[in-house]
Amino acid sequence: MGRGKIAIRRIDDTTSRQVTFSKRRNGLLKKAKELAILCDAEVGLVVFSSTGRLYEFASTSMESVIERYSKAKEERQLVMSAASEVKFWQREAASLRQQLYNLQQNLRQLTGEEISGLSVKDLQNLENQLRMSVRNVRMKKDQLLEEEIQELDRKGRLIHQENLELYQKINMIRQENMELYKENQCQVYAAKGKNGTDRGSIVPYDFSITDGAAYKPIHLRLSQPQPNADGIKTEPPPNLRLQLHYRDG
Repeated sequence: MGRGKIAIRRIDDTTSRQVTFSKRRNGLLKKAKELAILCDAEVGLVVFSSTGRLYEFASTSMESVIERYSKAKEERQLVMSAASEVKFWQREAASLRQQLYNLQQNLRQLTGEEISGLSVKDLQNLENQLRMSVRNVRMKKDQLLEEEIQELDRKGRLIHQENLELYQKINMIRQENMELYKENQCQVYAAKGKNGTDRGSIVPYDFSITDGAAYKPIHLRLSQPQPNADGIKTEPPPNLRLQLHYRDG
């Protein structure tokens, strides 16, 4: 008769558990050694008993086996992480494509296209959305126009202030010119008084300009000389009448 099957569960009896551990441990170590020899495999086996005792087997050395295991585990994790990252970006790309399709569909509906399959409620929602969009556009336009008007007002005030400053400078220059003119006149009169010249005897020539049609003549009249300081009149000059014509334009 063959052996009966043993239930794979924890053995409650301490002695039986220790005997079973010892037998199966030796069999496991034997199988690991045979596997390494027969299949030219690098095998490392580590077993801790319930009491904390260590049992190990390595076909080469336990350090090399553990180092190789750590390296292989890291490479496997990288491959798995790369694969998971590729799957993540694939899901993201699919989601973005769906969002793009929805946006394009919404845009076409806003422009009045592809609305034949919409219900009355959907059309009402679309109309409300368009009204809201138009209101927002108008509000933005009014805001920009108001900002432009304020900017133009500010520039106008600056230009007006600059004009006032220029007028003040011009008035100051005119006042300075008048003062210089008066000062020069005083100096001229003072110089004539020192030379003994009577200002009353100097009578300027009288010029009269008459308007004409194509030619405008200029009439010059010579005034009679006044008696000088000694009461002696000079000979009257001959009566001269000059006409100067100039063409208008």
